[in-house]
Amino acid sequence: MNRSPELLLSLPPRMCKQIEQCQPEIAARTFYTHDPVDSQLGSGAGTAYLLREAWQNSVQGKDPSESFGDWIEARQRIVVHGGGESRRLPAYAAASKLFIPIPTLRWSRGQRLGQTLLDLNEPFLNSTLRAAGNNPRLMIASGDVLLRSSRPLTSLPEADVVLLGMWASPEVACNYGVMLVDRSDPQTLNTFLQKPSADEIRERSRDSAFLIDIGAWLLSQRAVECLMKNCGWDESQSRFRNGVPDSYDLYGDWALHLGNKPQQFDEDVSSLTVAIAPVVDGEFYHFGKSCDVIDSMYELQTVVNDQTELGAVPSLAQPRQFIQDAHFGVPVRRSENESLWVENCTIPSTWKLRKQHMLTGVPKNDWQLDLPSGICLDFAAMDESSYAIRTYGFSDAFRGPVGEESTRWMQTGAPTWFRERGITLEEAGISPDCDLQQACLFPLVEESDLCGDFVQWLVGPKGADDEGNQRDEEHREFWLSARRASAREIGQSTNLVRAYEQREQFRESILPVMAKHAAKSVFYKLDLSHAASTYAQSDSPIPETIDDSDDLMLSVHNRMFRSEVLKKRGDVLWQDEERESFKLLEKAIVEPYRQQRVSPKFRLADDQIVWGRSPARVDLAGGWTDTPPYCIDNGGSVVNIALNLNGQPPVQVFARRSKQRSITIRSIDLGISEVLTSYDDVGSYRGIGSGFSVAKAAFALCGFHPDFNGAAYPTLEKQLDAFGGGIELTMLAAIPQGSGLGTSSILSGSVLGTLAELGSLGWDVQELAARVSAIEQMLGSGGGWQDQYGGLLRGAKLIQTRPGLKQLGAVRWLPAEFFQSPELSARSMLYYTGITRVAHDVLGEIVRGMFLNDPSRLNTLDQIGKNSLDCFDAIQRSDVDGFTNTIAKSWSLNKELDSGTNPDEIRQLIDRIEPHLSAWKLAGAGGGGFLYMIAKDVQDAQLLRRELENNPTNSLARFVDMSLSPTGLRVTKS
Repeated sequence: MNRSPELLLSLPPRMCKQIEQCQPEIAARTFYTHDPVDSQLGSGAGTAYLLREAWQNSVQGKDPSESFGDWIEARQRIVVHGGGESRRLPAYAAASKLFIPIPTLRWSRGQRLGQTLLDLNEPFLNSTLRAAGNNPRLMIASGDVLLRSSRPLTSLPEADVVLLGMWASPEVACNYGVMLVDRSDPQTLNTFLQKPSADEIRERSRDSAFLIDIGAWLLSQRAVECLMKNCGWDESQSRFRNGVPDSYDLYGDWALHLGNKPQQFDEDVSSLTVAIAPVVDGEFYHFGKSCDVIDSMYELQTVVNDQTELGAVPSLAQPRQFIQDAHFGVPVRRSENESLWVENCTIPSTWKLRKQHMLTGVPKNDWQLDLPSGICLDFAAMDESSYAIRTYGFSDAFRGPVGEESTRWMQTGAPTWFRERGITLEEAGISPDCDLQQACLFPLVEESDLCGDFVQWLVGPKGADDEGNQRDEEHREFWLSARRASAREIGQSTNLVRAYEQREQFRESILPVMAKHAAKSVFYKLDLSHAASTYAQSDSPIPETIDDSDDLMLSVHNRMFRSEVLKKRGDVLWQDEERESFKLLEKAIVEPYRQQRVSPKFRLADDQIVWGRSPARVDLAGGWTDTPPYCIDNGGSVVNIALNLNGQPPVQVFARRSKQRSITIRSIDLGISEVLTSYDDVGSYRGIGSGFSVAKAAFALCGFHPDFNGAAYPTLEKQLDAFGGGIELTMLAAIPQGSGLGTSSILSGSVLGTLAELGSLGWDVQELAARVSAIEQMLGSGGGWQDQYGGLLRGAKLIQTRPGLKQLGAVRWLPAEFFQSPELSARSMLYYTGITRVAHDVLGEIVRGMFLNDPSRLNTLDQIGKNSLDCFDAIQRSDVDGFTNTIAKSWSLNKELDSGTNPDEIRQLIDRIEPHLSAWKLAGAGGGGFLYMIAKDVQDAQLLRRELENNPTNSLARFVDMSLSPTGLRVTKS
C-alpha cells in the first residue's frame, strides 16, 4: 500500500486555468479542479465531486478497470478546500486563500519568500495522517486555516470518522463547529453542534466537555462511501444520479448525524464509529477575512517571545504591520499604522497611510495619495495591460443589496459612496437590488492611464475648491464611462500570471537589499537554496562575505548561500565557497582548544598501564538532531543506550609510557601499527580512511602538537623528553567498520580518556565528549555528539543540548529495568546485517541541507527531536507499545531524511522479517550495519532468530548478544 498521501485541491476556476504558470511545483504534484461553475455544492458534495474527478483522471491516465472503491482503498489522500468566492478576503479570491503569501516567521528556519498558507499547512496535515496509521483513506481540511502543534500527534484513535479538536472558551467556540464529548473520555463524541451560541455551549457544558472542530477530518473507506452515497453517488453505476453531486454540507448536514447522541438520526451516517482526537498544545489560525490575515500573522509572529531565541532578528515586539514583496517608502509608526498588510506593491513615500489597510497588487507609481483609515486597495491585473481598481473597506463582507444603507462598502453604507460622488445607481447601470458581490463597481484602467488623482477620488475625500470640484467631475465622468467589473467578475477573470510575474520582479529586486542587511533580518534563516534560485536570476553580485568574528554561524550560512548562488549560475567556484563554509564550522568547534594550552604530565609509576574500555551505543530516537549546524541553531535531543556486546565492552584502549622518544600506535582489530617521531607525523590526521587518524587527532588535542600546547616545545622529541619517555597506545574496536554503533566517536572518546589519565589532564565526560566533536571536525568527517555521549555514559538516557556553539549535554537517566524486563528483553534483538555504510557519505549531503535551511529536512529534524521526547516519556511510563511506536517512527523519519538509509539490500531483508516485528531501525545513519529489532512476541522472536541463523543475509551477518552497560567508559590503572 502506498504510504505517500496524494494531495487533492479544490480551487477557484481562474487558478485552475493558470496554476501551471503560477504554482508549477504544486501543479506538478497534486490533482486540482473546481466545483461546477455557478454551483453551490457545499463542503460535503464538493469533496465528493473532487474525489470523482480525481478518480476519473486516474482511470484515464492509468488503469481503466480500477473501480472508485479500489481507488479509494489503494492510497491515502488529503483533500483541501480552497475554492469559494472569498467575499471577506477579496484580495486573494482569484488565486484562493490557499495561496495567500505568508511572511517569513522571525523565529523559524527554512521559510521561503513567497511561501503560502498551503506550504505552512502541509507538514501538520501529513504528520497527522501519518499518526493515524492505515485506517483512514481520506483527510479533509479547510483551506482558510493554519493548524500547528508544538506536540505532534503520535497516534490517533481508530474509527470511521476521526475529528481533530481543540479546547476553547464558549466565546471562541460559538464561531465554529462544537463537539460535545464525554468528560471521562474526550475521544467519545456525543453531539456535534454547528456554531451554537455561547449561552447554549455554557448550558450544555454542565453535562459535557466541548472542543471546537478545527476543520480536519479523517474518514475510513466506509465513511467515504457513506458520504458519497449522501451526495447522490450510485456505486453500481459509478456516477452521480444527477450528473453532479447533490448539495450537501459536511458541517451543517453530515456532522449533525454523528455521535452517540446525534442532533438528527440517520441510519447510515449515525452508524459510523466516531472518535475525537484532541490536539494538545494545538494552534489554530483563521485566514477567512482581511482582519483575520493580519491578526493571525501577528499571533504567528509572536509564538516565540523569548528574544534570546531570535538570533540576529531584531527583538522588538512585532507590530501588526506586514510588508512583503514590495517597494515601500512610507515611514510607518506602530500607533498610527496599526493593522497594515502590503503585498506585491509599490508604495512610495508620497503616500499617507493610516490604519487597517490591505494593499495588494499596486503597480509602480509616484502618486500622492492619502488613504483614510479602513480603506483597502487591490489592483487586480486584467487581460494583458489593464488593472481593475478594487476599493473596499477593511471589514466589508461583499454581501447585500447595493441600494440598502445597511450594506457596507468602503467603511460606510454602499449608497453613501454614490451620493458623495454625485452618482445615481441608475446612471451607473446598477440595480438597487443587485448583490454587492455582483455589482459592477470597479473600473478597468489601462496601466498607462492610471492616475493618482482618480484613485484619490475613489477613496475620498473630495476636492474642496473649484479646481478640485472640476477634477471630481472629470473623475465622475471617467468612472461612469469606464468598463467596470464586479468583485465576482474580477475573481473569475484576473490575469494571475501577470500578478505572479509582478510579485517575482519585486522579490528579485528586494533580495540583494535583504542580503546586504542580513545581519539584522531573517535572511539567513530562509530556505537559502530557494532564495538562491531567485537571486541567481538577477544581475546582482553575490553578497559580500560576513566576518566570522562578528557572528560565526551567520558567516557559515553566508558562505553556503554564496556557494549556492554560484552553483545555480554555473560558476565552478561554488565548491570553494562550500569548503569555506565547512572550514568555518570546523574553526568554530576546534579553535577554542587551540587557544587553551594543554600540558600533559606523567605522574604514574613507570610500569603502570592505563586501560580504557567503552560500550557501543544504539540510538533509539533523536539521532541527527545532535549534528552541527542543526544542534547549534536549535539544540539537540537524543535517546540512546550504551551496550556491551557478547558480554564485553567492545572498544578498548591501552596506553603506557615507553623508553623510546616516539609515539607508537597499534590496532589489534586492523593488525597494523605506526610510529610517530615528529609533530608533522602527529598532525597528519586530516582525512578519514587512515587506521590511525583518530589516534593522531586525539594525541594532538591532548597537547602532543604545537597547535594545542602553545608551541611549548620545539620538537616532539623534546616534549617526550619532558614527559619522561614515549607512549605506546594499543586500540581494539571489536565492531565491524560502518556498523552504525558509533564506533569511531566512542573510540575517540576512549583514546582521549585514556591519554587524559596517562597525562594527568583531569577531563570529565563532558570535556571528553566536546573534544570528540573537535576530533570529528579535525578529521573532516563532521558528525554529532550523541555517539560519544552514548558510549561514554552508562545505560539508557536522554541527552539534550541548548542552542549555541558549546554543546554541553544535559543527561536524564532512564530506568535500566525497562530494557531488562522479560516483556521487552525477550523480544529485543541486535542483528549485524553484514552491510556497511560509512556515515561520512551521508553527512555531507544532509549537513549541506542544514547549512541551507532546507525546510523539508528541518521539518523532519524537528519531528525527530520531538519523537525523542515521546520515546523518553514512553520508557519512563514503562509503556512498551508506546516505546515500540517511537522506534518505528524513528525508522520512518530517518528514511524521510535520507532515502539512502534504506537501500535495496536492507529492503529485501526487511521484507523477509517484517511479519515477525513490531518495530525496527538501523543503528546510526542507516544504510547498513546493526539492525535493532523488537519482535511482536517471544514466539516471533524465536522464529525470527531461527530463520536468520539458518538463512543469513550474507556470510558476515549474525546475531550479537547485547546487554545494557552499567558503567559507560571506565578508565583504570594497573
